[in-house]
Amino acid sequence: MTTTVAISKHVNSLQEIETKFSAQQTTSDSFFTEWHENLPEITELEKERCDRIKERYLYHRHRGHIGEGIVNQIVTTPLLEMAKLYDPPFDIESEYPVQIEEVEMEEDQEVIYQGRIDTLVIQGSLWVLVIETKGKSFSIEAGMAQALTYMLVSPNQSRPTYGLVSNGGFSIFIKAVQDKIVQYQFSNDFSLYNQKNNELFDVLRILKKISQLFLTDL
Repeated sequence: MTTTVAISKHVNSLQEIETKFSAQQTTSDSFFTEWHENLPEITELEKERCDRIKERYLYHRHRGHIGEGIVNQIVTTPLLEMAKLYDPPFDIESEYPVQIEEVEMEEDQEVIYQGRIDTLVIQGSLWVLVIETKGKSFSIEAGMAQALTYMLVSPNQSRPTYGLVSNGGFSIFIKAVQDKIVQYQFSNDFSLYNQKNNELFDVLRILKKISQLFLTDL
């Protein structure tokens, strides 16, 4: 018997992913250094643009809830553009369909988990970045399990896959590596509500770092 379910509704925790799909969250300090070591610098113009993004987001958020489409327009799209992830040799896919099959042996039942990646950055046959955007009243945690589940289907195998989960105000990066089991780890979270610093500077630098990692291997 085969049952088809939506990832967004039926995968709600990291524990579920670890149990169903043989994944493990690592605590190794050396696993995900890309989000904080040897990050590229950004220009003064890029800093000014990040400041405008922050001001624009906080203005609209102050006036009410912001949907996913607006978060993409105000925050995600400009950052990807500045990181040159819209430019060759990268390709962009929107609402990219994915599915994962799980067989429950005791009940002789096959479950197919289906979903769509909000934004997928591809270089050749490699998934560079999986982006899950949450809007309205969703917290960032609502997208973490969902994004990681999508990353499990990446064809990279021998290369890491990176993820970005953002609801505009808060963002967090994910790294996943497929081996006998999938190992994954999260970065710190980055907030637009830090009054002393604009943490979009860090988000942009990490996006540029991820871009550079794949470009250096061409």
